[in-house]
Amino acid sequence: MASTIHCDIVSAEAEIFSGDAAMVVVSGEEGELGIAPRHAPLLTRLKPGQVRVVLPEGGEEFYYISGGLLEVQPHVVSVLSDTAARASDLDEAAALKAKEEAEKAISDRSADMDIAQAQAQLAEAMAQLAALERLRKKLKS
Repeated sequence: MASTIHCDIVSAEAEIFSGDAAMVVVSGEEGELGIAPRHAPLLTRLKPGQVRVVLPEGGEEFYYISGGLLEVQPHVVSVLSDTAARASDLDEAAALKAKEEAEKAISDRSADMDIAQAQAQLAEAMAQLAALERLRKKLKS
């Protein structure tokens, strides 16, 4: 039997994924992290982006998170985020609209939106679009 680690991906609204994984790949603030079974304990912040769960039987599942925390214990990895969704459930049109609005707010210094808020919104929209693109590539192969 292949070595696995239990993975939970949880948002403020619901549990998005709970099951065994061969590996979990996330976007940490300092770069990409690959968590395998028996990984050293770790607690770190995550930036908006994709979570890739490599299943024990070889398949992969993709999720989007708006940032959050990653907690790793020897046999459990927990991804905690305000917002999380399956990549296949993301709305590309809404992400593109949010990206355009954020870019406009950043370039228009007199806008009502705070620049830091606009930059955060832009990062989330870009992360959603990247997750959708990776899912599209995965489905083509």
